[in-house]
Amino acid sequence: MAATPSVEWAGVMIREDAKRMLALRDRIDVLDRQIARVAEQSTIAARLQSMPGFGVITASEVASEIGNITRFKSEASLAVYLGVAPLDRSSGKRTSAKLPRQVNPRARNALLIATIQHMRQVPESRAFYDRKREQGKSHMQATRALARHLVRVIFTMIENDRDYRINAQKTSEKA
Repeated sequence: MAATPSVEWAGVMIREDAKRMLALRDRIDVLDRQIARVAEQSTIAARLQSMPGFGVITASEVASEIGNITRFKSEASLAVYLGVAPLDRSSGKRTSAKLPRQVNPRARNALLIATIQHMRQVPESRAFYDRKREQGKSHMQATRALARHLVRVIFTMIENDRDYRINAQKTSEKA
């Protein structure tokens, strides 16, 4: 039984699509290796990679968007830039907040991805998130609160030239 022309035509399209997908996968692998080489040269990216949840890509993205930490007067200004410090818009009986205009969306997205991964790996961070949820916060509000806390940690790590470490005292008390 001979294949119909439409089957032959579809088969050609599928093969072409598969070749393009494989070429894209190869290109992504090349870019991942380039990002890893650049990240090795960044002290901020290295600091961020010491935190659970921050991989090469997210650490590189956040580090490149931060640039030089001296641009920021405080961890609060870094938090605003990274989009995890919403501004209060409450009035009378209405309570609301909005994101400031000067947010860097690329850095914010990378930070939120890393925050979710961090929460999955660090029990203390998961407990923080769970407390926020119990207080009635939405998933996004609780995640943003955790990210805000992580920005404090990140700012301190970069300023003091220290890698991330879990508080040994808390860990030994649980054992």
